[in-house]
Amino acid sequence: MGKYILKRILIMIPVLLMVSFFSFLIINMAPGDPADLYVSPDMTQAQIELTRQKLGLNQPLLVRYGLWLWNTVQGDLGFSFQSRIPVTQVLPSKISATVQLMLVTLVFSYLIGIPLGVLSAKYKNSWFDNLMTGFNFLGVSIPNFFLGLGLIYIFSLKLKLLPTGGMVTLGPSGGSLGDRINHLILPVIVLSTFYISNMIRYVRSSMIDIFQENYMRTAVAKGLPQRKVLLKHGLRNSLVPIITIISSDIPKLLGGAVVTEQIFNWPGIGQLMMLAINSRDYPMLMAINLLAAVAVLIFNLIADIMYAVVDPRIRY
Repeated sequence: MGKYILKRILIMIPVLLMVSFFSFLIINMAPGDPADLYVSPDMTQAQIELTRQKLGLNQPLLVRYGLWLWNTVQGDLGFSFQSRIPVTQVLPSKISATVQLMLVTLVFSYLIGIPLGVLSAKYKNSWFDNLMTGFNFLGVSIPNFFLGLGLIYIFSLKLKLLPTGGMVTLGPSGGSLGDRINHLILPVIVLSTFYISNMIRYVRSSMIDIFQENYMRTAVAKGLPQRKVLLKHGLRNSLVPIITIISSDIPKLLGGAVVTEQIFNWPGIGQLMMLAINSRDYPMLMAINLLAAVAVLIFNLIADIMYAVVDPRIRY
């Protein structure tokens, strides 16, 4: 197991290099010039070139990538073209806000989605199963921006029960636990709608297959309590596909949060990414892409390790 983990970690290095190179290439091939943020109409061509030189934009693409890679290895992600402060000083607060939103969304989604998936499989083709199937189609089909705007209109503008956006209320009354929960409710509902639907579908499909296994029939024939049959024999053996879904959901949630954070003005990575795209902030975009790539690789590795933990038949 230790050799397998070490091998996977070593494989991550060339994968990260390829991801970073192609990200750097695509970002720098995009139309526009970041130097435009620093250029005024009365500047001469020499002053414009001097600005490009200070930003490191006058060098060949491969040289710039090499310098970025060397600085990144040393922990220096550069400075933001937009805010003109180091990227490492901007990211922590944004990551904290997104992680808070992600954790609440994931916990809420799985606490609801997994039990509903088990019940949907247990009562296959019943009215409850049909209801869950309809909810699944709706949940995976409705766009985040449409659902978010609809919830804001109903609960914020009409009923005035919840805030329209932000992370806390401005003023002395803001920042309390209750205030933070109020600001979390709508974005969590928007994000978790898809993940609950997705989890129900996969758990239902996995559990239906598990119910056909001989050991499940044997457990029922032995007179074991239904709850024990479902949890100990059924759900445990369906954990492998569930772990696969969870490991792929976490990185995807970073992408899904871009739209949701824009709608609810949530000060996280998604909102920062949109600002960086609009301002052609190359260092910030590279840092966010690198963060997303690392998250994908780490959670895939954790999923592979968890396979061996939950299923003794899997050994590396």
